[in-house]
Amino acid sequence: MRIVLAEDSVLLRDGIVRLLKDFNHEVVDHLGDASSLLESISLHNPDLVILDVRMPPTHTDEGLRAAIAVRKRWRNFPVLVLSQYVEERFASELIENGTAGLGYLLKERVADVREFVEAAERVTAGGTVLDPEVVKQIVARSRRQEPLKLLSPREHEVLSFMAQGFSNSAIARAMAIGEGAVEKHTSSIFTKLNLPPDENEHRRVLAVLMFLQGP
Repeated sequence: MRIVLAEDSVLLRDGIVRLLKDFNHEVVDHLGDASSLLESISLHNPDLVILDVRMPPTHTDEGLRAAIAVRKRWRNFPVLVLSQYVEERFASELIENGTAGLGYLLKERVADVREFVEAAERVTAGGTVLDPEVVKQIVARSRRQEPLKLLSPREHEVLSFMAQGFSNSAIARAMAIGEGAVEKHTSSIFTKLNLPPDENEHRRVLAVLMFLQGP
C-alpha cells in the first residue's frame, strides 16, 4: 500500500511510518496537520489515508473535516481515522455517507501492530473497520435520540425553552400561546419520551437532559 499519513504527534507519526514499513507498506507523505491533505492526495495518488481526528491549529475536528472532504471529492476513498477518545458525534458524521473503505479506530489499537496493519489493509480493500467501543457509543447515542424524533416541531420548541429554564407561563409568553396549550405540549413530551409522572417533577429535568444529549 502507498499511504498518506496526517498526524501531529511526531512520535506517533514516526512510529506508524516504521511499523507500516516493516509490513512492506510505504508512507509516501506524512503531514503534521490536515491543511494540505487534499493536495498531497492529488500529488501522490495513495491507496489509503490515515489521519487523526484532532489536529492543529485548534485540535478539535480538523482531521474529521479533512476526512469528510476527501470522501466528498473522491467517493469511498479509503480513509482510516485515528482518535484518542471515543467521539461518537464525529464518527456518526463521518459514516453518514457510507462505510465502504472507511475505518475509525482508537489510537490504543496501534499498539497491537498486526491488528492495526490488518485494519489498514481491510480499509484499503474497500472494507469497514470500526472500533468496538466506537460502535457501542454510536448505538447508545442513536437510542438516546430515537424518542426525540417522535416530538413535533412545536414540542421541540417547547422543550428547547424548558432547557433554557423557562417556566410554563414564560414559555406561553415567549410562544404567544395559552398556558394550557403549553401544559398539553409538555404532557405530550413526557409521554413520548417515556417519562412517567412523579411527585418531584424529576421528569422535567430528565426531558431537558435528553434534549441536551441530542444532535
